Amino acid sequence: MLDTGEPHLFPVLCLHSLFLDPRAFDGLAEAGRGRFRFVAPDLPGQAGRVGEADSTITMDEVAEDVLGLAGDLGLTRIALVGQSMGGDVAVRIAARVPGLVERLVLMGSSACAESPDNAAAFGAMADSVAAQGFEDQTVDELMGILFARSVLDDPARHDVHVVWRTRLTELEPRLVHAARGVVERPDVTSLLPLISAPTLIVSGVEDLVRPAAWSDEMFDAIPDAELWRIKGAGHSPLIEAPDRVIARVLDFLLGAGRPATPVEA
Repeated sequence: MLDTGEPHLFPVLCLHSLFLDPRAFDGLAEAGRGRFRFVAPDLPGQAGRVGEADSTITMDEVAEDVLGLAGDLGLTRIALVGQSMGGDVAVRIAARVPGLVERLVLMGSSACAESPDNAAAFGAMADSVAAQGFEDQTVDELMGILFARSVLDDPARHDVHVVWRTRLTELEPRLVHAARGVVERPDVTSLLPLISAPTLIVSGVEDLVRPAAWSDEMFDAIPDAELWRIKGAGHSPLIEAPDRVIARVLDFLLGAGRPATPVEA
């Protein structure tokens, strides 16, 4: 788990994507040092907690786990930053416990269920992982899911080509229990109007698994939302375009923890 400490600062809980881990938020935490306390937990059945899982982990179970962590840390007001699956979880938390969440950032996320075709394809990938682990072919497929083609074709992107590919090859087959929870997640678009926190939705133009229509759906239904469609990024904009995305997210988060401006008579 990433925790920058500094309990006097406003807390930002960062929820990672399936197949990634809290290190996806290292750049954000470093850039925001001294302004926010960043906490990025290992989510159930993943990263350092992969050994805890022996059956499918649902999105609701992950949401309850994150709420338990917030309670353990004594956090009564937070900002939430979610990437992909982490954003799916953040939607559930922000809708069901609106008094807790002051700002919400959703990147490569959605509130809807997978289409039947996608569910079948991703379910087959999960079956392969369960049987054979993360072989080269599976890692190649995951790289194409997590990152934009333009990023994969850029020879200068050592961080993606080497660092994150290496991390994917190190994943354990038991992560399949978390994967099935994402693939089989139910539609929760009915929760979107219940989100009261100002929300920034970040959608990579080259995202193949969370299409633009899904971001539009969240933008239309969340009462106080802004949508940023970003070129040169796909499913993982915080990693793919860190210079642009980190600055925009920090700027958005600066409204968290501030008292409301009094309304003049």
